[in-house]
Amino acid sequence: MTAPDPVRAGRALRGAAAGVLVLEGIAVLFVPRGIAQSGPGLTGFRLTVLLVLAVLLILAAGLQRRPLGLIIGTVLQVAFLLTGLLNSVMWIVAGAFVLIWLYLLQVRKELLGSPFGAVPVPEAGEPDEGDPAAP
Repeated sequence: MTAPDPVRAGRALRGAAAGVLVLEGIAVLFVPRGIAQSGPGLTGFRLTVLLVLAVLLILAAGLQRRPLGLIIGTVLQVAFLLTGLLNSVMWIVAGAFVLIWLYLLQVRKELLGSPFGAVPVPEAGEPDEGDPAAP
């Protein structure tokens, strides 16, 4: 199945990916509170790692218009999942977000033909599948 308007579908999926990345960045900002109450506590290194990850996730949301934006977001999913090493609850939270991300990649593959490739733009001479005037 391909999208009748691949440009519009690509834009919508980029927006969804950006939204997921922003929500992940916000979720990472809640981790220091949980770490501070358990184990060795919140060290400067742990806080720095979490803040850098949150900023990277939010910046990656802004990069979704670029060709490498989706790849950068996918790589950051691994780092986000590894926050479970700092607080065990994050395995569940990050796991849910990673499943959402994988679902978005699957939908993108079904609609656009590739989970990471460029959005195919129909040429001017080609009839569009969604065009009622197409033979």
